Amino acid sequence: MVTIRPIKQQDDASLARIIKHSLKSFGLNIPGTAYFDPELNNLSAYYAASPNRQYFVAVNEHGNVLGGNGIAEYGDEPGIAELQKLYLDKKAQGQHLSYQLLDAAVEFAKQTGYKKLYLETHHALTTAIHLYQEYGFKEIGHPLQTGEHSSMDRFFIMKL
Repeated sequence: MVTIRPIKQQDDASLARIIKHSLKSFGLNIPGTAYFDPELNNLSAYYAASPNRQYFVAVNEHGNVLGGNGIAEYGDEPGIAELQKLYLDKKAQGQHLSYQLLDAAVEFAKQTGYKKLYLETHHALTTAIHLYQEYGFKEIGHPLQTGEHSSMDRFFIMKL
């Protein structure tokens, strides 16, 4: 059985490992990706720094971290949140956990008062792109603003 819950400090190391391993497996351990985000090793502190942020973690019955995703404000764009860092451990893929994580993130974004959800991804992440499209995200063809993830080349938005 899998539980989706808010991040805890003890999840940080596992999540950093999952995210880095996933990006590296696609050759995306390069500047301009989450691989080099300064908060990557301390996600719990980053998401705890604002009530408008939250990171959700999928854990199995043994308490092992399987993956997660987050919601945070998107720059100065009013009413827009960014879906961030949706990654799963390779062993947890194919179990529809991404949908459960997205459900938790979208519900948080709605409750927090966001009106739209934005995300950036890379064309190599075809499974993720399919997931986002199936979930209701629409591709917009350009970033909303220039950000730190300059290697991302696919951009999506969804009205909440």
